[in-house]
Amino acid sequence: MKTMIRMFILTALTIGLFIVGCTKDEMNTGKMMIKMTDAPANFTEVNVEVQEIQVHYANNNNTNGWVTLNTNAGIYNLLDLQNDVSVVIVDPQNLSIGKITQMRLILGQQNTVATTDSIYPLKLASQDETGLKIVTPFNIVANKTISILVDFDAEQSVVVEGDGSFRLKPVIKIKSVEYY
Repeated sequence: MKTMIRMFILTALTIGLFIVGCTKDEMNTGKMMIKMTDAPANFTEVNVEVQEIQVHYANNNNTNGWVTLNTNAGIYNLLDLQNDVSVVIVDPQNLSIGKITQMRLILGQQNTVATTDSIYPLKLASQDETGLKIVTPFNIVANKTISILVDFDAEQSVVVEGDGSFRLKPVIKIKSVEYY
């Protein structure tokens, strides 16, 4: 009987220390990381300027729903991201727990496509202003990191116009979502 009481007290103390050791912020945040990859395409290079990534929370009136992530902005050659190669475009960062309803990638104007002949600018529609929305709900979970792999399909995203110019009509999908 004394052994059972000691075990109960020891267990209660261990749980109590764990709860005291966790701060309120740790219990109300999770982490998010976003990576980008690509499938093969018939170009020499497809360079896309990623300026910013935002996520939209359901029912978050404090931020009008949208939160800007700490984006590794830059120009990325999508063709370097083939055969299971990816690049981290958002390092793991703390976010409030909750349901994310969509992501938005804001692209810049420094987008180009290279063929064996030359390098051509890639025209955008309004992606540099409104961004590319990816509607796939997922949750930010307390004390977990969500890793999202975005597949930016260069082959389907580059369109040759009638006048011989090139337009970027991004085809993007979520390839994987993992929690760890």
